[in-house]
Amino acid sequence: MKLVRYGAIGAEKPGMLDGAGLLRDLSAHVSDINGDILGDAALEKLRAIDVESLPIVDGEQRIGACVGNIGKFLCIGLNYSDHAAETGAEIPKHPILFFKANSAIVGAYDDVVMPRESEKTDWEVELGVVIGTKAKYVSKENALDHVAGYCIVNDVSERHYQANLTGQWTKGKSCDTFGPTGPWLVTRDEVADPQNLAMSLDVNGKRMQTGSTATMIFTVAEIIEHLSSLMTLHPGDVITTGTPPGVGLGIKPTPVFLKKGDVMDLKIEGLGHQQQKVDQDA
Repeated sequence: MKLVRYGAIGAEKPGMLDGAGLLRDLSAHVSDINGDILGDAALEKLRAIDVESLPIVDGEQRIGACVGNIGKFLCIGLNYSDHAAETGAEIPKHPILFFKANSAIVGAYDDVVMPRESEKTDWEVELGVVIGTKAKYVSKENALDHVAGYCIVNDVSERHYQANLTGQWTKGKSCDTFGPTGPWLVTRDEVADPQNLAMSLDVNGKRMQTGSTATMIFTVAEIIEHLSSLMTLHPGDVITTGTPPGVGLGIKPTPVFLKKGDVMDLKIEGLGHQQQKVDQDA
């Protein structure tokens, strides 16, 4: 299934895509796409619905973040060996963890708004993992059983804030709008292998990132095993799993960063497409 949240900010409704890609309204069955309906039993009930019986949603609709009321927004850094190399970082021995503020979360086609005077805002296409059932001390062998599905995340990053404002990466990762998530939550039964997904990001039509989840240092299952040994993962938590090479910071000899008016296009195989226009706070 491809689950969607659509409508105005703060008033999103639940939806589902049918086989033809038409948006259907799920409001008669669930109030939202959130942790309350992401367990296997609840998803199986949604899967049993005759999608053709659902009302078609007419007209252009804003697409919101594909999960509502996200609990924890957990991020893994430097999880692609070639990306670590382009930034001059050593290969980590354990998954590098930082958090993104939930106030950064926006829809896949919402604008990304850089903070005032920001000059080093960067792009990062990433595979997002949505937890469906509670996970604590799980092994990598059964870790994926706790996944509801997958989505695209743009881990937008302000590199000066991240590296030079004293403290953790969170400062450069948590600015408002720095977490476009979606457009769809694709349930795990439709993703045969999360470690074999092509991914790309373009800026103004120019390819900047080309990669595959096959080159992750730590797999999705290994990440869940590690994180669940540190904290309980709850339904509706989102884990974003690192980015392949091609970020602006890694461009040689002179890094390239986003500017007002730029347009980012992101794709991950089977998970859809994102597009954000870049603006800047006055």
